[in-house]
Amino acid sequence: MRKTPFHNVFAALSVLAAAALVTAPAAAAETTRPVIVELFTSQGCSSCPPADAYLRDLTRKQGVLPLSFNVDYWDYLGWRDTLASPDNTARQRAYGRALGLSGVYTPQMVVDGNAEGIGSNRRKIDALIAARTPAANDVAMSLEEEYGRLTVSIAAGPAPEKPATIWLIRYETSRTVEIERGENRGKTITYANVVRGVAPIGMWDGRKMRIMLPEEDVMPDKNARCVVLLQANGPGRILAAAEPDMQPNE
Repeated sequence: MRKTPFHNVFAALSVLAAAALVTAPAAAAETTRPVIVELFTSQGCSSCPPADAYLRDLTRKQGVLPLSFNVDYWDYLGWRDTLASPDNTARQRAYGRALGLSGVYTPQMVVDGNAEGIGSNRRKIDALIAARTPAANDVAMSLEEEYGRLTVSIAAGPAPEKPATIWLIRYETSRTVEIERGENRGKTITYANVVRGVAPIGMWDGRKMRIMLPEEDVMPDKNARCVVLLQANGPGRILAAAEPDMQPNE
């Protein structure tokens, strides 16, 4: 697996998180958060462009944060996905196991970590989103930008049966790709909210905690965005989500 600066920086952050468990102040209470919609897609899948278009539309939907995870298991069909990551594929396979599916497929959308459907089936996905809107954080969590660093604060809460994972996801708002070979040969597709890094940065066991991240490594360019998810072990239901104030859902 290729190691990126993002991957290397956050490999060591769990140690910092453990040190911050007891001394961190509680996060400010939040009543609502965006519904998280994850699309698993591939440039080598002819069924994916309608789902990619739907995800672009979801970026304009109030109260929704859609994320595009390009996977690599269709590369053998003749086109190597330029945005794919083994980490994205691993995340989708973990969802498949947690949701009791016989396998994974594209395009697949997972809504708030515990419901899924075909990514081009707008009626079904819209219904799953509507069932969770407005979404609410189970645990108060905030993400603040100050003095060149991002600070994740999580309040104390009922201890989960298994520690929940804190995920940092970095993404680009838009990327246009000309596909030269494979099932989508000759097409030019614009991908929205393209995930470029996903890493666990700590575990939450019910105690309040704070994690500080170097902003220059999380968001190295002006087109970078990030979101932090607190997710039940599995992966399972998303318990909380937070974005910096400087990153509105446009």
